[in-house]
Amino acid sequence: MKTIDGGICAVKGVTAWGVKEGKYGLALIRAEGSAAGVFTRNRVIAAPLVLTRQHLEGGKLSAVIVNSGNANAFTGKGGLEDSKAMAALAADRLGIDAGSMGVASTGVIGRRLDMNIIQSQLDPVTEALTHNPEGSTHCAKAIMTTDTFSKEAAVELSNGIRIGAIAKGSGMIEPNMGTMLAFICTDAALDAGTLKQCLLSAVDTSFNMVVVDGDTSTNDMALITATGQSGTPDIDEFQAGLDRVCTLLARMIARDGEGATRLIEARVTGAASSTDAVLVAKAIVRSPLVKSAVFGRDPNWGRVIAAVGYSGAQVEPEVLSLAFANQNTFAKLVEGGDILEVPMELLKEIMGSEEIIIHVDLKVGSGSATAWGCDLSYDYVRINAEYTT
Repeated sequence: MKTIDGGICAVKGVTAWGVKEGKYGLALIRAEGSAAGVFTRNRVIAAPLVLTRQHLEGGKLSAVIVNSGNANAFTGKGGLEDSKAMAALAADRLGIDAGSMGVASTGVIGRRLDMNIIQSQLDPVTEALTHNPEGSTHCAKAIMTTDTFSKEAAVELSNGIRIGAIAKGSGMIEPNMGTMLAFICTDAALDAGTLKQCLLSAVDTSFNMVVVDGDTSTNDMALITATGQSGTPDIDEFQAGLDRVCTLLARMIARDGEGATRLIEARVTGAASSTDAVLVAKAIVRSPLVKSAVFGRDPNWGRVIAAVGYSGAQVEPEVLSLAFANQNTFAKLVEGGDILEVPMELLKEIMGSEEIIIHVDLKVGSGSATAWGCDLSYDYVRINAEYTT
């Protein structure tokens, strides 16, 4: 398996394009085949998710249309009609059944879509659909909201089968899932049931392990479509490839958290169970005090210990170990419950890095998990204080 360029357009049978005009963007992905999706667990579910879940009941999609700048959430029956109109408009341009369209939206909650904007953007997008890598990049840029960079990833398996994806996500992120959209394509020949199982597994260890601010959006969606143009994969290798693509995107989302200056990775081992490991890892990257300390380059490791303790996991303070690290340097702070002396210069070097890795070994079992988050900066408050004004 190798990482490749091209995003969704690295996959056989996929064409894509997108445009962005100020706050408002529109993207279109043409990929026909078996399909599956996972969606937000928020009880307030945006109209496009309701429609897309209905269209996925047959286990197939032919294309996906996505708008940014307006979430079309909490918009009642009118919002559902707007989503249906988006599907119908795109299907008409592509010459396909509107019932085979996936629809997604991201942006401000509680406002009706401006269908005039969507209609004005649709023709240029449809006319520009391409299999070239630029199609994936334009698509990824079109779905951005407060993101500061576009997010693409792709891999090629040993037999030539490819998996490519784009995503957006920056704030209102704590999955199950968080304000994020992901669109994944593969040229593997797989049925919808297998795709769903693989997607659920990949999402659990990637997108569902990202925490930016602890909020869960109304619009979260991850879709996968298999065009089937490159044959049947080894399912274990396919799962590993899908895991890699989703993890690459999850790390990008965490790194691009609103106002973020540093990525935080929490690696937990020795937990009583995998469930406990997830609780601890997410408690660390969710903690406002840990996030603030990382922003201030302050090695205040006691805040990590506190987060571990309130996580709800089984914790035995007298045996746990804790370390801070970056890509090159490792500093053990606690070993078997004992506090160790660490040179301040070493800690300053680690805390000044763009990526901070926090290692926790609970030493009570074999459960493990990794979660990703970001620091909490002044800009996070500014961005969200001014979001609609």
